[in-house]
Amino acid sequence: MWRRAVLEVFPAAGIREPVRASALAEAEERLGRSLPAELKQLLLESDGVLGRTHVDTVWTLDQIVERNLLFWTDESFAQLYMSFDAFLFFGDNGGGDQFAFVQKPERADVFVWEHESDSRRWVARDLQDYLGRSLRTGGDDWYRQW
Repeated sequence: MWRRAVLEVFPAAGIREPVRASALAEAEERLGRSLPAELKQLLLESDGVLGRTHVDTVWTLDQIVERNLLFWTDESFAQLYMSFDAFLFFGDNGGGDQFAFVQKPERADVFVWEHESDSRRWVARDLQDYLGRSLRTGGDDWYRQW
């Protein structure tokens, strides 16, 4: 379902080999929390998605784990930015802004964290909406256009 949805919006999207269910379980154990169901299903079909200009629209499972652990534990981030504990980051725009699900409280919505201002705002109602918006437009700053 996810491969087809991605390729319908952007036929040149980069699709990878799927992750194993056991790798998802290991990742959730390392993170200490569950991944959103939609994200797990996508990763079981493709370990991340490369969008326009080879942007990591959806990171690989390894990137999701490593980057979230960094955001949650890095002391320099804690001094510069508001807490990231409520977020689960899963992709970026190639220029520093990151996309995330809110997990406290759990929501299907996708938010962008804009690194220059530390602002966090809503950009899509769920993963499918996010993929449609980010892959359909011509630029990597699609979320700033409205």
